[in-house]
Amino acid sequence: MEAEQKNGVPLPLTVPLMHAETHHEPSAVEASSGVQKTTSTTSFFKTCFNGLNALSGVGILSVPYALSLGGWLSLILLFAIAIATFYSGLLIQRCMDMDSDIRTYTDIGNRAFGNKGRILVSVFMNVELFLVATEFLVLEGDTLDNLFPNTGFEVAGVRIEGKQIFVIIVAIVILPSVCLDSLSLLSYISASGVFASVIILVSVLWTGAFDGIGFHQKGTLINRNGIAIAASLYAFCYCAHPVFPTMYTSMRNKTQFSNALLLCFTFCTISYASMAVFGYLMFGSNVQSQITLNLPAEKLSSRVAICTTLVNPIAKYALMVSPIVNAIKSWFPCQYNKRMVRLLISTSLVISTVIVALAVPFFATLMSLVGAFLSATASIILPCLCYLKISGSYRKIGCEMVIIWCIILMGVALAISGTYISLVQIIGDL
Repeated sequence: MEAEQKNGVPLPLTVPLMHAETHHEPSAVEASSGVQKTTSTTSFFKTCFNGLNALSGVGILSVPYALSLGGWLSLILLFAIAIATFYSGLLIQRCMDMDSDIRTYTDIGNRAFGNKGRILVSVFMNVELFLVATEFLVLEGDTLDNLFPNTGFEVAGVRIEGKQIFVIIVAIVILPSVCLDSLSLLSYISASGVFASVIILVSVLWTGAFDGIGFHQKGTLINRNGIAIAASLYAFCYCAHPVFPTMYTSMRNKTQFSNALLLCFTFCTISYASMAVFGYLMFGSNVQSQITLNLPAEKLSSRVAICTTLVNPIAKYALMVSPIVNAIKSWFPCQYNKRMVRLLISTSLVISTVIVALAVPFFATLMSLVGAFLSATASIILPCLCYLKISGSYRKIGCEMVIIWCIILMGVALAISGTYISLVQIIGDL
């Protein structure tokens, strides 16, 4: 990797998750978010599409649950986090404008704080990818268990529940795709994130309007005990910042990047808010961590939403873990058989995510932990700190510095409170 060679020493933990190269083969993380490689040839429309795919994900399933935890006033937090992450996205653009050598998110960390910054950014990104991949398995297990209840059985006196069986089956189905060297086919399937989100939203609205559920629940104005978890779940929805440098680098007219970012954040925030409001009105405090679990499985609209929920994570799993596989592969000497090394690493990684998914099968709580500890750090705190260091703005007292420090304090408060409560809930549920 060119960035590591500049520093003289290869850093195996810091394999860049995205590259802006001259060919059109999508990298794993770019592909997982629907972002494809080009060299300053991407139009405004395609950049918007890439951004929407990056921001659209499984978070839309949990925003009604988040709203039920925090109450109606917690929607203010959704909009506050959307504004903060949009602004931090603009700060990433400004960092790249200051140094033409910056090509990836890890380069920004390196430019601001040296190798320690690069390693810190890489660790947060890879851990986040690992836990998001684990979330996919938990999501698949929950959804299939809801479709096929009471499928557990006993082996040697040990009861194996249906959800555990489905997690293992899905992992076996996914394993061959993780072992592939080329993930180009899956990259185009996974680029359907924005369409999947729209299909799920429309299916839920159809179920509420025409399948006898209605929008009659009143809900509560505010629930102070659930605010921290609600904010963490909202933060999870805006964790696409590692993709932004590649989007910016590949854009033909870079002056339009801020407009593209604004359009993407506006569309996704409206989608998330709509799903949260309508889902809460439909099911009230009874809404589950994934709204698809509340839908009547016998209805066609519900089946469309459930099937869409099942397909997308299976396609995205391999793309999410591929950067981790590549980073670990770089630890091994060149003389080792690359195919066997990848097979060993991929299998071990899938097994490890299965173990975590079986040990911590709590979709919303695990998502809130990712949102609080990782997304708040990578999408709110780090872009602000890197910008202050690279630009030297921390030496000046002004309106911009006040705004940035307010965003940092909000991110720190979210990270501390959300992480603590999420860990307490996970430990309590084990």
